[in-house]
Amino acid sequence: MAKREYDESDARIRPARSTRPRSKDRPDYSDALQALVTTVDRGRQTCITDDGTIITAMRARELGPKSVVVGDLVSVVGDVTGSEGSLARIVAVQERRNSLSRTVDDDAKVERTIVANIDQLVIVVAASNPEPRRGLIDRFLVCAFNEGITPILLITKNDLGAAPAFLLDYAHLGVQIIHTSIKTESRAKDVEMLRGILLGKTSVLVGHSGVGKSTL
Repeated sequence: MAKREYDESDARIRPARSTRPRSKDRPDYSDALQALVTTVDRGRQTCITDDGTIITAMRARELGPKSVVVGDLVSVVGDVTGSEGSLARIVAVQERRNSLSRTVDDDAKVERTIVANIDQLVIVVAASNPEPRRGLIDRFLVCAFNEGITPILLITKNDLGAAPAFLLDYAHLGVQIIHTSIKTESRAKDVEMLRGILLGKTSVLVGHSGVGKSTL
């Protein structure tokens, strides 16, 4: 059988794909409600609106792989009544002005955003039991300064003894230092001062287990 010779006349050009617009219109979310994400749990987000309505919502498919974290400002549609059993949809996430991340596990290099749009990072340490660790505090401060977040150092358990002197050195960096204890006469005054500092701000409490974050 003779070998066939091919030339350009044998080439078949595939016609260009149609560029006409899709017939299906994109959804209009101009009337979406704005809300703040306060908790994220197993694919469900709890959001609060400006008027105080608490909404349960889930991410809309059109968001794609974009994550939704605590502190995000989102646009919500659907059932936004906040009534029992209602479920809304998050259709947009506003650009984050800052965020905090952590590695997925101790050996991973990939970081995952855990909270966004933070005003204050409250670093909670105990005067003792457990002893405060300078390295951990320094890492928190670097994160705060890098993201434009105001750091606050909150020292608890002052009834157990004087705090290590190195903690007071952070005042030279412009870090506000607050002392509090649930077993001293100044407890009510300390808590009231802390309440005033947190009022109207989005604050994140960080620190070792056992320093009193949950008690606060």
